[in-house]
Amino acid sequence: MKFATKSIRATLLTGAAAFALPTGLAAQEMDEAQDVQEEVDSDDDGYVDAADADTGNVIIVTATKREQTLQETPISVSVTTAETLEQANIRDVLDLQTVAPSLRVSQLQNSSSSTFIIRGFGNGDNNFGIEPSVGVFIDGVFRSRSASSLNDLANVQRIEVLNGPQSTLFGKNASAGVISVITRPPQFEFGGSIEASYGNYNNIQVKGDITGPISDNVAFSLDGSYNKRDGYGTIVNLDEDVNERNRWTARGQLLFEPTPDLSIRAMADYSNIDESCCVVSTLVAGPTAPAVFAVGGALNTDFFSYDIFLNQVPINEVKNYGGSIQADWNAGPIGVTSITAYRELRNFVDQDVDFTSADIVSETRDQRVDTFTQELRIASDFDGPFNFLLGGFYFDETVEQDSLLTTGTAARPFFALLTGDPTIFSTLEAGFGLPDGSIFSAGLLTSEDYSMDNTSWSIFGTVDFEPIDGLVFTGGFNYTDDKKDFALSGQAFDELANINLADAFIVGALAGFGVDATDPAQLGAFLATPAGPTVFSQVSTLAVTPCSASAPPPNCNELLGLAAFQFQPPFLNTPNAVEDGRTRDDDFSYTLRVAYDVSPNLNAYFSYATGFKASSVNLSRDSRPSFGDYIPASLPAGVASVVGGSVFLSPSSPVRDAGLPITNLTTGSRFAGPEEAEVYELGLKGQWDGLSVNLALFDQTLKGFQSFLFTGTGFQLANAGEQTVKGFELSSTITPTRGLDFTFAATYLDPLYESFEESPVGDLSGERPGGIPAWNIATSATYAHEFGDSGNVLVTRLDYSHESSTRINNGLPTFGPNSFKREVNLVNGSITLKMENGLEVGAWARNLLNDEYILTVFDGVAQAGTVSGYPSAPRTYGGVVRFKF
Repeated sequence: MKFATKSIRATLLTGAAAFALPTGLAAQEMDEAQDVQEEVDSDDDGYVDAADADTGNVIIVTATKREQTLQETPISVSVTTAETLEQANIRDVLDLQTVAPSLRVSQLQNSSSSTFIIRGFGNGDNNFGIEPSVGVFIDGVFRSRSASSLNDLANVQRIEVLNGPQSTLFGKNASAGVISVITRPPQFEFGGSIEASYGNYNNIQVKGDITGPISDNVAFSLDGSYNKRDGYGTIVNLDEDVNERNRWTARGQLLFEPTPDLSIRAMADYSNIDESCCVVSTLVAGPTAPAVFAVGGALNTDFFSYDIFLNQVPINEVKNYGGSIQADWNAGPIGVTSITAYRELRNFVDQDVDFTSADIVSETRDQRVDTFTQELRIASDFDGPFNFLLGGFYFDETVEQDSLLTTGTAARPFFALLTGDPTIFSTLEAGFGLPDGSIFSAGLLTSEDYSMDNTSWSIFGTVDFEPIDGLVFTGGFNYTDDKKDFALSGQAFDELANINLADAFIVGALAGFGVDATDPAQLGAFLATPAGPTVFSQVSTLAVTPCSASAPPPNCNELLGLAAFQFQPPFLNTPNAVEDGRTRDDDFSYTLRVAYDVSPNLNAYFSYATGFKASSVNLSRDSRPSFGDYIPASLPAGVASVVGGSVFLSPSSPVRDAGLPITNLTTGSRFAGPEEAEVYELGLKGQWDGLSVNLALFDQTLKGFQSFLFTGTGFQLANAGEQTVKGFELSSTITPTRGLDFTFAATYLDPLYESFEESPVGDLSGERPGGIPAWNIATSATYAHEFGDSGNVLVTRLDYSHESSTRINNGLPTFGPNSFKREVNLVNGSITLKMENGLEVGAWARNLLNDEYILTVFDGVAQAGTVSGYPSAPRTYGGVVRFKF
């Protein structure tokens, strides 16, 4: 397919096939790349067409940390070129899933909360203590949080999506896969581009780049982008937009080549997001909805209207900046690469989290992440049968977070209505001696401070043995040592949440016997009397007995019904006398692979690989000690677990025996243990004139998957016992005639929870995980029509992506079992007139047919029976003008 003038085409091919080879290329590969270049230079029409691009070694990937052609790379990897990104109007990683069927990206309640999923595995959203199972690398630099990799993609050369565990070649957290973004380096020929686009919702997109020489051995490049759009959602009661775009990026690079064998690439970038996001619609209005309206609020159940109700405009501010230096030295048959990087991420969120216009509760997060990474690799390029790659990776990161939950003016009347007694809180305040109006008063509900220091290092490498031409045996390894030290502290200000309702009943009942149970001496003396133990046992039984028809007052504890309103009980800080606030992990991962060139056009491989991701920390107010460190009181069915944090009834445990505060304490997790992956994979890669076909069959297992699920008022972090997925990935390109290309890619997944006994929704062992479609399909048709010998080309592209219908989840913790499903059918298109003088004029559309589907759903916040969710984005379209020089 033709995409530029002859000189620009030659520059791009030279950059792809020659410059981006930091450790040197085998002589044969360099010769083949040169052959392609010579063919380009002698091509009469002066443009690259699809047949040119799909033959030879034009597409070179670094998926194995070595430069190989896509056909030769013996792993399942999909490559999205700069041309595809441009034609499909793919602006960020969120859009990438429409052309990479094994990848799914889910954006949640704000601009910085997204999850990357490959082959059905992925996590890391909404908690900065959890690193993603899918690692994102930009120019070889690990981006540890999704918020640091979501800005618009500028000056990208290609994006590689590596499916399955990649820990043996990537130093940090690649248990499910890798997204590797490679940008264009500076060039020694002057050139660049500028682009402006305007679309519906007043979408203005501007980006540009310029590159050229400073001297004979120093080159530079500058690039940037600006993206602003009105929101496609409306906060009806505030008459404000939501789901807008307001982001920009800037980056500068210098390339030093003091000798033919040494190059140094220095990069610095800054990106900024300041947006109002996201549309949260009500899918099911539960029994709490009348109370929302009764206190002057509203919600909307027209899910795809994009009309919502909030009491404040969400604030999402993300600042992401840093720099890196990559040095490549080619010492004959040995190449050395060093990548040093430092990055800072600042994320601020302030939003209404009850997602109604009633002023019930809002949340503020102020998060800061500072990361230093160092990678060093040595690779050989011997003529003999043995070659090796040996590398080391060091990671040092600090995470800090300040969080607040704030109770609004409508909280007290809203929750009072839910109790059925509008005066209940005043009665409780009088009975407990609390200030009038203090329960659910407007103001701080919680205040938390979290921090985590993470240092890790790894040694990785591969050895290739080629006893005969075309047969290669590969062994790879990775040893990782990971240390995390974390500190969590918080205050819960709600007076009701600080009262244990079972203890309050016991204190009141024993007061009738003249005993002050809050005084250990008096209680001890009473229990020493003959009748004391019997009375205490009877009172304790009544204290945890909810009132019912069979147990009416006074044979029950009428206070227990209020336990459901103790949303944010006191927090047990860590480190403490029992919990040291540390995780220490180490792991040895390895890969065994055999690859064989069946013919010059057909390659086959078989591999067994393991992967690893270290423990993740629950940096949230929902962090709780594990069962065993603390043992709550045994409770009858139907009694809220918070009551188990009884001072009188909780049995002996390390936390209790250490004298730590336990009022309303519940168990959960401070952290989740490591994820360990293994995969068997069989692949075939074929390439013939006009046709390429890649097929990978896999059987993948993830033990200890770090599940993180919203439970209605908080998040639960837990390890799933074992999750498996079997399936295949197929991709093909067909070029029946010059200028016409068809692509087809499909992923089939058959996942299963082999073991997950303690999920937030019960035992899921033997069930299919929700949210993983059986089929993902991406296909496209592109036609480049040449206007004679004018040098002008009209490029038309149409692409379609599909996710088969699937249940979104395995049930919700509060709402329970459900049949919410998602099916995706997206059609995108573009048409561009590319002129010989470098000017391009075109139009584009995404979600052309305005397909509507549910992204995900969750329990309504403090609204039992309500289900909220995220609707898909509507159709967007626009026109673009671009000039390349």
